[in-house]
Amino acid sequence: MRLGIGIGWRPEIADAVATLPGIDWVEAVAENICTGHPPDALMRLRARGVTVVPHGVSLGLGGADRPDPGRLSDLAARATLLGAPLVTEHIAFVRGGGPLTASPRLEAGHLLPVPRTWDALDVLCENVRIAQDSLPVPLALENIAALISWPDEELTEGQFLAELVERTGVRLLIDVANLHTNHVNRGEDPATALDELPVEAIAYVHVAGGVQKDGVWHDTHAHPVTQPVLDILTELRSRVDPPGVLLERDDDFPPAAELAGELTTIRATLDAAAASSPAGEVRPEAVRPERAAAPVEGARDRSAVAQTALLSALVAGTPAPEGFDHRRIGVQSRALAAKRAGVVAKVAPELPEILGDGYRRAFVDYARTHAMSDGYRRDAVDFAERLLIDGLLADNAARRRLTRWWQDCVDPRPPRRTVRLVRAARAALVGK
Repeated sequence: MRLGIGIGWRPEIADAVATLPGIDWVEAVAENICTGHPPDALMRLRARGVTVVPHGVSLGLGGADRPDPGRLSDLAARATLLGAPLVTEHIAFVRGGGPLTASPRLEAGHLLPVPRTWDALDVLCENVRIAQDSLPVPLALENIAALISWPDEELTEGQFLAELVERTGVRLLIDVANLHTNHVNRGEDPATALDELPVEAIAYVHVAGGVQKDGVWHDTHAHPVTQPVLDILTELRSRVDPPGVLLERDDDFPPAAELAGELTTIRATLDAAAASSPAGEVRPEAVRPERAAAPVEGARDRSAVAQTALLSALVAGTPAPEGFDHRRIGVQSRALAAKRAGVVAKVAPELPEILGDGYRRAFVDYARTHAMSDGYRRDAVDFAERLLIDGLLADNAARRRLTRWWQDCVDPRPPRRTVRLVRAARAALVGK
């Protein structure tokens, strides 16, 4: 199916998207759409005939666990509501712990890379097949950006994606900004990845901006698209005419005129690449590595241990697993804590209002050793509770306001130090 040129739909730019010229389709974060009360602006676009694709961020298909049936059902319901031709998700894990490791559940609040190993591929393929059986429309999966690399990887990104497509028939959502991120952060050649992956499986393409800081590229989706990303889009267009190309923006939204300018640049880049690509050029077929099939249950157990150890180092302050770059682990950990602080400030704006300028530092300090276990709203409540239990608020007025907020959310009785002891005892029992 031809999608054309699109843009990521976000409530903050709903009015701008409605008036942007030449928008053929939009993509909306699936978890932000309530099937009982979908956003009016999004449904008006749908009524105009604009295609809407739900883009999931929480399935964690690269995780050791099988996909959660409830999350799959929710994604299927959103696809049906929107009349979507396909749904998309990510090749990533987003949580760890739980029954497979007999340890507390940990949530990353972020898309984390799976190792490009046969074990990880076996688990991912089975999870993808489970998801495909549960969805009413085709599934496409996105390559993600990463700050860190797993040790002892056995496949390149292109080989990993090619094998995934061969085994499952899943479509691909190729993010050229993520290819650029992995080039800067992990030294991977985008052209090689494009040569190795099956470009005929591409459902559509993401283009997004980012920024480089201290030698690390941060895939922010909050900055303009850079020329190196457009250069990779040119490389991709020289190999295949993608059915769709979409501009992503998630924060620091510019005026509509700037969004329109970026879309114009994307169109021009595609047109120039098409005009300069030799007609009928045949590229050599990439060599596919082979390995005999292995029992997936053993792979799940090994993946669970490895992913939980990494996630614990990133969100709970435990030592980095052997073989990882400790400096990069630190960079990623700080980035995750900062992201959590930003999202919690949006879902619970009362907290930065109560804490003032000290909110971000207090939350980041908390996040370095306290993992998220049940979403951002629960994270906000746990953060407030920790401040009250540990007596970290010297300002009496702020402490009273925070207590009232916590009581409104959870319990009319303020948390006491005994709560900490009870929870520590429970955590110890879970860990045994």
